[in-house]
Amino acid sequence: MFRLLLLLSLTWPAIASEERARQVIDEMEQLYRGDSSDATMTMQVQTPNYNRTLTMSSQSYGKDYAFFRIHAPKKDRGVATLKRAEEMWNFFPKINKVIKVPPSMMMGSWMGSDFTNDDLVKETQLIDAYSLVLLETDNQYKVTLTPKEETVTVWDRIEYTVSKDPLLPLSQAFFDEDGEKIRELTFHEPKEYNGKLMPSIMEMRPLNKEGHLTRIVYDDIKFNVPEITKETFSLRNLKSRF
Repeated sequence: MFRLLLLLSLTWPAIASEERARQVIDEMEQLYRGDSSDATMTMQVQTPNYNRTLTMSSQSYGKDYAFFRIHAPKKDRGVATLKRAEEMWNFFPKINKVIKVPPSMMMGSWMGSDFTNDDLVKETQLIDAYSLVLLETDNQYKVTLTPKEETVTVWDRIEYTVSKDPLLPLSQAFFDEDGEKIRELTFHEPKEYNGKLMPSIMEMRPLNKEGHLTRIVYDDIKFNVPEITKETFSLRNLKSRF
């Protein structure tokens, strides 16, 4: 009995730490989604050679369904992306063609930005695909995520920093297999949208590409929209014109 109590006393802090880490990350994953969401956004892509601005809409339903459509500029209008679970398709209206994104292209750039196709597919699966370790300071939670054995990823680990009060994401740092920080996602300017406080700006900065930055600004977002159902996320809707 003494040995059992000693073992529990040694393992309980680690168990509690992982459980709290899962709660924190789960709240962060729910922040931009809810049961369903409908958002309008502006994406700004900066490089040493050009700057590009796109306006778009997005819808989501639970963890597995997401839809993105470009509204401007005119030359990209109608280009759309559909995500269902771990599958992904792009629609290009100029050639009226739907192209499924193969696994070999998942780390490729999404819409010419510093976000990847994989970011869209995996963004709501962190607590399922990674093991979590929590470090706590007076003002922040710092969660280190390491991929589980069955998880397919190029990242050796992700370090996720969250403020305690209010409970909001601050940054995500992505490290390669050599332990080098390759890119960083930061969150800025919290605003209240339909009663929910959340960062209104996300910035993805690849640290191995000087002068590159992608900024996403949430112009508006609504949650728990009754009109958004699983049927919204069909290949037929992907090809619809507007």
